[in-house]
Amino acid sequence: MTPPAQIYKYDLRDSITKRRLVGFWRMMTGFRGLYAWAVVALGVSAAANTASFLVVRYFVDEALPNREMHPSIPLIALAFVVLAAGQGVFSYLSGRAASKTSESLALRLRNTMFDHIQRLSFTYHDKMQTGELISRSTSDVDAIRRFFSEQAIGIGRIIILFSINLGALLALHAPLALISVVVVPVIVVISLFFFKRVSDRYELLQEQEAKLSTTLQENLSGVRVVKAFARQDYERNKFEKDNWEQYNRGRNFMLMHALFWPFTDIICFFQIIGGYFLAATMVMNGELTLGTYLAYVSLLGWIINPMRNLGRLIVQMSTGMVSYNRVMDVIRQEQEALTTGSAPTNRDLRGDVAFEDVSFEYEKDNPVLKDISFAVKAGQSVALLGSTGSGKTSMVSLLPRFYDYTYGKITIDGIELRDYPRHYLRKQIGIVEQEPFLFSRSIRENIAYGVGREVSDDEVYAAARAAAAHDFILTFPEGYNTLVGERGVTLSGGQKQRVALARTFLKNPHILILDDATSSVDSETEDMIRQALLRLMKGRTTFIIAHRIQTVMHADLILVFDKGEIVQRGTHRELLAHEGGIYRRIYDLQSRIEEEVEKEIASVL
Repeated sequence: MTPPAQIYKYDLRDSITKRRLVGFWRMMTGFRGLYAWAVVALGVSAAANTASFLVVRYFVDEALPNREMHPSIPLIALAFVVLAAGQGVFSYLSGRAASKTSESLALRLRNTMFDHIQRLSFTYHDKMQTGELISRSTSDVDAIRRFFSEQAIGIGRIIILFSINLGALLALHAPLALISVVVVPVIVVISLFFFKRVSDRYELLQEQEAKLSTTLQENLSGVRVVKAFARQDYERNKFEKDNWEQYNRGRNFMLMHALFWPFTDIICFFQIIGGYFLAATMVMNGELTLGTYLAYVSLLGWIINPMRNLGRLIVQMSTGMVSYNRVMDVIRQEQEALTTGSAPTNRDLRGDVAFEDVSFEYEKDNPVLKDISFAVKAGQSVALLGSTGSGKTSMVSLLPRFYDYTYGKITIDGIELRDYPRHYLRKQIGIVEQEPFLFSRSIRENIAYGVGREVSDDEVYAAARAAAAHDFILTFPEGYNTLVGERGVTLSGGQKQRVALARTFLKNPHILILDDATSSVDSETEDMIRQALLRLMKGRTTFIIAHRIQTVMHADLILVFDKGEIVQRGTHRELLAHEGGIYRRIYDLQSRIEEEVEKEIASVL
């Protein structure tokens, strides 16, 4: 079933405002008419309820005193039935309209949050915890749903009940009616007093819930590491500590709620008892009829108890207000501009890449790349070598504009990188990361994931063969339809890497980035992948990040990084000629290790 169009028409960024009630009103765009109908139906239901008390008064004061069968009694009975039916029907219609509105708004919120989070920058995701985003997309959205389904409509119901019943009381006996509502301002003041305090405690509770969600999410994602290091007790203690803090904050939140009820209960109790006593005295003194008294007693309850609930709802509204702020805090974050750019996008990239004095920093005044300059022609391969943290991955992350460089200039095919739309660049650039990520889907779906179109089985098979993955895939009973676990956990590290490679090969990018792509495979498989890469790299500009000299030695240009700077550049032969250089030292060290391993193997055999 396709959701209605109005679910997606509205841009939630239009709801961003410091005035939260205004934000809620804007959020209801497309559903205001339905919600207004819920309020109208609620008013009709309340009017029917009040009318039934007035019919009671008429029955007691007019019909009962007549000893003979009063001709209006059948009509009175019919009136009771009609009013009861009307109250029930319109109450149902109101609840139905309110629930449809709230659920539709929650659907819109969840869809918008998910879409918006995907379009936020890498910088934002680097700083924001996953559990925090999950909490805001689920718990906080649900709090907003409750605001519309229970709290906002509940306050509307109370205001309508109060207005109609107060009008009826004024019609019955004006002085008695005025005396009976003297506590209403007191209840409102007490409610506003608790509102701020409940809001503060609920915000603390939501922050801790997000922290608890992060702890749980990390533990479940890393369950193999936990078990491998036998750290179950450590993780349990960590979770218990966060859970205890959640308990304390939840207790403080509920305690503030609990303190609210005694104040309002006592005040409302004395108001109702006082009203009953005063009205009963007036009946005994002949100032009030019995029928009016019965109607008054019923109407008083339908004024005081709703006002008591109004206080509760005002306090509970604080949760929706806090959640609104937390959701809008995410929505107000600027999205990546995926499609803006003046560069032509109706042709494929050739792959000429040039860096001119490029510097980049994740945090101000803390550069991770300094004055990077080099140029490569289309179809050439560039190898990046250096110690961990030297800036290799940061450099290649600039090409698809995961991050924008701070200083300098990068051009592709002679055009400034910032002039290319991010969406276009990411379609043209293929990436195989150091830690491959697979979705909990079939192997075929994971390979075809990056294409964005229907692909044939032959295309999938060809990509898998190129990545040396076809043979091991066929060993599974379901073959390419085999479901992999979360993050590809049911596959070995080498198998995951080869499936990730196949996904990139099928994409057929014009610029290829291999971030230590052969680090998780054995020597035999690495050699197979290397041979496949040599064939697939023809005609593509390729950036290869690796730690093994054997992987980078065939590159057209090798860049050696150290502390964010290029300290050596050249071909394999040129760099070997530099005695004492970093590249030569790495080469000698790896050669010595390989010789020692070969000697060890030879001695065993």
